[in-house]
Amino acid sequence: MQKEQIEQIESKKVLITCDSTCDLSPELQARYNINMMSFPVIMDGVSYKDGENVIPDDLFKFFETTGKLPSTSAPNPGEFADFFEQYTKEGYAIVHFSIGSALSCGHINARNAAATLEDVYVVDSQSLSTGGALLAIKAAELAQQGYSAKEIAELVAPMAVRMDVSFVIDTLQFLYKGGRCSALSALGANLLKLKPCIEVRPAGMDVGKKYRGKIADVLPGYVEARLTGRSNIDFSRIFITHSGCDQSIIDAVEGKIRELADFNEIIVTRAGCTISVHCGPNTLGILFMYQ
Repeated sequence: MQKEQIEQIESKKVLITCDSTCDLSPELQARYNINMMSFPVIMDGVSYKDGENVIPDDLFKFFETTGKLPSTSAPNPGEFADFFEQYTKEGYAIVHFSIGSALSCGHINARNAAATLEDVYVVDSQSLSTGGALLAIKAAELAQQGYSAKEIAELVAPMAVRMDVSFVIDTLQFLYKGGRCSALSALGANLLKLKPCIEVRPAGMDVGKKYRGKIADVLPGYVEARLTGRSNIDFSRIFITHSGCDQSIIDAVEGKIRELADFNEIIVTRAGCTISVHCGPNTLGILFMYQ
């Protein structure tokens, strides 16, 4: 590559993008200059765009009135290409953070689209929800420091294995309707008032500890289990991500975090449609990184 071409690539403006599955609030998108690719959500055969013309409360209302679970899908490679191209035409180099490749075809679709364009780097978050947001924010901070898109992708991609991403599920109805747990398991958990902790790993999702009781009562113990006995936590920031919990519950979780750890920033955000349709209402998780 000639010197002039290298200088041109290094001088390109860098834009960080991510899937809407990263659950970044509009305020955080503006703060870090991160643009999101909306995933489709289908209700009664009509396709909507997550966060643009449909919100989680619409999905919950639809489920309550019809008994039908809305479905989700990933944008196809052409849609990803159109999304990237609107920025590459403006001279941007892009670093895109996708939902984990073990969880959705969204990652490979984004990769295939990027292969048709110059200076678009797709990073597998190996995660979902604000697990991906943590990586995107790290990338945005590097972009503000003047790193190139290629450098950012190479620096942040290895951080994907240093995530602690988990949620406590209040009801198994949505997982059952979506085919992600058996009727027997759902019935047993509901009868025993069990609240399973879902742990997200690079290879997919596992069921961790199961808590018994009301969601408000079990969450302090969940927070303590995630934050104690670990010496390598990155205290830059932690997300409290939920799918419509009462403010009193959120406040109690935030108070418990402050009691146990000294994070520089605690960010509360609500999960978008793609995540909420699978976990159902009143789900809450804390998400952070390791050093």
